Amino acid sequence: MFKFNIIAAICLGLLAVAVNAKSQDHRFDPPWNTPPVSKLYFTVYGIDNVPDLYGDINDPQLVIFFAGNQFMVVDDLLAAFKAKYPQYERVFAETLPPGILARQIEAGSIVVGNMRINLKPDVYTAGKSGIEKTPDLFSRIVPYATNKLSIMVRKGNPKHIQGLTDLAKKDIRVSMPNLQTEGIGTQIMEAYARAGGEKLQKAVMEEKVKANSTYLTKIHHRETPMRILYGDSDAGPVWSTEVLYQQMIGNPIEGVELPAKDNVTATYVAASLKIAPHPQAAKDFLDFLGSAEAKAIYKKYGFLPSN
Repeated sequence: MFKFNIIAAICLGLLAVAVNAKSQDHRFDPPWNTPPVSKLYFTVYGIDNVPDLYGDINDPQLVIFFAGNQFMVVDDLLAAFKAKYPQYERVFAETLPPGILARQIEAGSIVVGNMRINLKPDVYTAGKSGIEKTPDLFSRIVPYATNKLSIMVRKGNPKHIQGLTDLAKKDIRVSMPNLQTEGIGTQIMEAYARAGGEKLQKAVMEEKVKANSTYLTKIHHRETPMRILYGDSDAGPVWSTEVLYQQMIGNPIEGVELPAKDNVTATYVAASLKIAPHPQAAKDFLDFLGSAEAKAIYKKYGFLPSN
């Protein structure tokens, strides 16, 4: 009986450890933003969490397509906008990669999982170069913030990464934005060229991709921190604001700063569409982005002012 009790206790202990480990599988999962107020919440981490769609999808009075890496400002920014313009009670926003948002505008809809979204945006935000590709789509363009690159690593920097050239090392698993859909990829490639020339570009984007030690993301502002937090990648070039935000919410992340000679500055631009369903709302939101309140919110999350 004594032996049976010991075995039972060990089994129960192992079961408790397994259950606890399983409960920790999604401890870093998004959504990291605060959900809207509701009488019913049903978010299942790792299954149904929809982190890049915000607000009111039914009959919105304003639709904004944000470049995805600005997801952290959405809560504060939309709350401040609604406080200043209380006539807009229903606002819908997306924070997907700008290349995907551009294709969504062109296609007229997007399917996420089993959900089709046919909403047309009033405002589209992206990097300056992304907006300049299709200037005929827009009636007004407003630059409002800038950002710089950093390398995201696990807290303590266990691989001792010092700069971009270290990402070429065979034992460094890199999380890298896909150049086809993520605007940041262009800036990162320029930074690679500055730091190590074509040799570094090929090492990270060709040789290591073939060797499966560079992972190409579809949505880096979610995948890169999650891959590093869960131990699937060692490092990933991101915007410095993304490192800051992970630290703000208490995740064990650090950033490796890049020297000025290797870094790249991006300018974020907001544009109202000529075919905006809500042109007055688009005008009001672009006016708001130039306000002191909006600038303070972007500064809070580490964004730099625009020129």
